[in-house]
Amino acid sequence: MAGVGPLTQDWEPVVIRKKPLNAAARKDEKAVNAARRSGAEIETLRKSHAGTNKAASSSTSLNTRKLDEETENLAHDRVPTELKKSIMQARMDKKLTQSQLAQMINEKPQIIQEYESGKAIPNQQIIVKLERALGVKLRGKK
Repeated sequence: MAGVGPLTQDWEPVVIRKKPLNAAARKDEKAVNAARRSGAEIETLRKSHAGTNKAASSSTSLNTRKLDEETENLAHDRVPTELKKSIMQARMDKKLTQSQLAQMINEKPQIIQEYESGKAIPNQQIIVKLERALGVKLRGKK
């Protein structure tokens, strides 16, 4: 090896990448934190309509206007007084508790409680189940 000077080492780091970072990698939390530590500039942008459902927000003004113009008070149908009294009376005649009756018709005890207090919205399927379990006619003429 004649003619070659003294050997020196190059201590500069060499970074080899197959491809440049894509946009998703640059937005990665780790990459952003690394850039902050190194003192690089970080640009943050706020999108004006980010996280909104355009389909829902576009029709809200129309629905809101219709609701504001509506003058009629609308409410759900409730269990009539005669129905709730007849359910209670039939249950008492059979000596059942609300939870026992609910178990017989495969419903929650809360359903029976709501029907007897008059807070429930009438459901014909549940009324039919109650008629079968109690052996009384709850709908229509007696």
